[in-house]
Amino acid sequence: MNDSRILVCPACGTLNRVPLSRLGDRPICGSCRASLLPAAPIELDGPRLERFLAKDELPLLLDLWAPWCGPCRVFAPVFAAAAARLPRIRFAKLDTEAHPEVAARFGVRAIPTLVAFRAGREVARRSGAMPASELLHFASSLSD
Repeated sequence: MNDSRILVCPACGTLNRVPLSRLGDRPICGSCRASLLPAAPIELDGPRLERFLAKDELPLLLDLWAPWCGPCRVFAPVFAAAAARLPRIRFAKLDTEAHPEVAARFGVRAIPTLVAFRAGREVARRSGAMPASELLHFASSLSD
């Protein structure tokens, strides 16, 4: 079993190999020195999402949301708190109003929608805001 993972830097897009034992240490990018595992969700657009799905080796939990959506705004701090607690999972957000083509590609019919990916493939999906305990249980099921 491989004892390291390739992580895409959220700031510059550089690929970084990180030992599994260091994931909890909030590693930094070897190129730009930004945090590879920020304690907040990563804001993505279509091309950046593709890079993460194709190259990053951690599970990715994507929150598809919109700024006008009340439940999305209420759920945002819950999602951010989970990102800070689970460093072995990528937490990312994508604004469906700014990037409707991504929402269409994934067949999003309601927001917020969480789509979980492992090795670039969708493995689970949940629609609607949820309490922190439910989100942590859902997200924890994705980690190695």
